Amino acid sequence: MDTILNAPFMVELINTCTNMYRLGWNERNGGNISMRIDEVDLKPYLDFQPLRRIDLRFDAKPLAGIIFAVTGTGKYFKNVEYDPALNLGIIRIRPDGTNADVLWGFSDGGRPTSELPSHLRSHIARLSKDSEHRVVMHCHSTNTLAMTYVHPLDDKQFTRTLWQMSTECIVVFPEGIGDLPWMLCGNDEIGRATARKMEDYRLCIWAQHGIFGAGRTLDETFGLIETVEKSAEIYIKTMKGPIINTITDSELRILAEAFKVDYRKDFLE
Repeated sequence: MDTILNAPFMVELINTCTNMYRLGWNERNGGNISMRIDEVDLKPYLDFQPLRRIDLRFDAKPLAGIIFAVTGTGKYFKNVEYDPALNLGIIRIRPDGTNADVLWGFSDGGRPTSELPSHLRSHIARLSKDSEHRVVMHCHSTNTLAMTYVHPLDDKQFTRTLWQMSTECIVVFPEGIGDLPWMLCGNDEIGRATARKMEDYRLCIWAQHGIFGAGRTLDETFGLIETVEKSAEIYIKTMKGPIINTITDSELRILAEAFKVDYRKDFLE
């Protein structure tokens, strides 16, 4: 049996964690990733014998039987490339939905990220909209975080500002971006609130904390967050103005129609 560290999905996950740390998005133990994996893709690497069982602390029954690769609680993204089995794990949601089997990883007896309720609830929300959805990613991207201190936390206003900062934004996230006020992290309340946003968006801002992104692949999800972060950086650099030029609403409409994307028309004036 080939080592799981040679699996393409694991190589990509490790590289993504490393890249996010080097960008300054995941300091210390900040941030987390979960990725749905098909059983057929795991067969060459695992025998599927549970190592132990963990309590999920909420009901994830809609995800029963699904396998996820997840970053560990209290683990540092900068260490993932050096010891993946310590810092990552693979779990399968049990039929009762309230427990999961550890199939690999968390070699020190650790657990998945404390934000697992937010991840799993977001997976449920996104799978109800897109059967090909796979990834949820959370990080503390610096300029996006800074923007939550100086910009109104309103879905329409936040989205429109980001769209105006860079030509590609309305094409990359045409449905917009959801905002949440500051909330205590690591519990089911913020998980429920995030999942409600994920019913309409693939991106959700946690004010004074960071961003949640969802997508079909690690590349897509990383790209969503990267695009928001670049536009937030432009906003932070130009907010003291005066702004002389911008992308107008009529130009945003032209962009969206040229690229044939289904954008939130009500987010423009």
